[in-house]
Amino acid sequence: MKRPTLLFRKKAPEAPVDIEQAALRSDRFRLEREGEWKRLEEIVRRMESGRLRGIADEELLELPALYRTAASSLAVARETSLDAATLAYLEALVQRAWYQVYGPRIGFIAWLRRFFGGGWSAAVRAIWLEICIALAAMLAGGVVGWLLVDRDERWFYSLVGGGMAGGRAPGAPVEVLRQSLEGQDHAGGLSAFAAFLFSNNAGVAILAFALGFAFGIPSLLLLIQNIALLGAMLWVFHDAGLAIEFAAWLSVHGTTELFAILLAGAAGLHIGRSMAFPGDRSIMAAAARSGQRAAVVMLGVVVMLIVAALLEGYVRQLVAAAQLRFAIGGAMLAFWLAYFFLFRGRAQEGGR
Repeated sequence: MKRPTLLFRKKAPEAPVDIEQAALRSDRFRLEREGEWKRLEEIVRRMESGRLRGIADEELLELPALYRTAASSLAVARETSLDAATLAYLEALVQRAWYQVYGPRIGFIAWLRRFFGGGWSAAVRAIWLEICIALAAMLAGGVVGWLLVDRDERWFYSLVGGGMAGGRAPGAPVEVLRQSLEGQDHAGGLSAFAAFLFSNNAGVAILAFALGFAFGIPSLLLLIQNIALLGAMLWVFHDAGLAIEFAAWLSVHGTTELFAILLAGAAGLHIGRSMAFPGDRSIMAAAARSGQRAAVVMLGVVVMLIVAALLEGYVRQLVAAAQLRFAIGGAMLAFWLAYFFLFRGRAQEGGR
């Protein structure tokens, strides 16, 4: 009897050969890319430890490319079922690198601590030259406003306007001017007034900053125009023999408010000056770098304007004595000067 032909023949097991080939592929894959993985791991490790100063600019620029290479390697490792150890290593490395490249650096509370603990003051000190230029422009504006009104009182209405003057104009009775400087015995209804003042002052500061892109010239002109208004108003009270009372009235909030406007104008001027004189960088690169520092300054300006609005809407209305008003204004000015130029804190990115 003829034996039936076997259509299917059992194959000898080749599992050991397949495992060996897979191991060789995994070793070859790892050896070809391990240098880049180790380099990425070293940069990430130093960033996680907070030693940013020890990382060269070239390494920071290389970080995104190394991250993408590691992410690509991880995708290949998953598709080809490489060994579990390599896969686990790449998954952990890519996750750590992603956090450094795209993830948030610090929480909000930690950011606030760093901002008030030295970041804001360092950014202000970094634009000291622009602050000096803006201060000169503001002083010039005050002198121009005074001289214009002293020469022709009609200039007052061009600079200040009847609506904003509120009866405090050239020729106004002394008692009317004096009454406008008096305080109030209660703070009722002043919250809306404080909100209005904050909105007005914030608009001036933001405009002075925003106009900086035009090489800073419009920012300087805005500072001159805004303080010329103050010079014109000062002339009115000086003419009525109330210059000291007016200065006391203004000092309560003015030392904070005018300082904030000064910083806003200087921040805009900082961007404009970097665009006009970019050095060895492109104009866009110079503007981006100066814009980061100016943004830190402007965040602080918002804080100062809030403080100024509270002082103007509440404290100034409740305090009538000129000596006490001078004391409050002087204390605020001393505080800001000490914070910006004496307090160092920790070195922050905003001021570098």
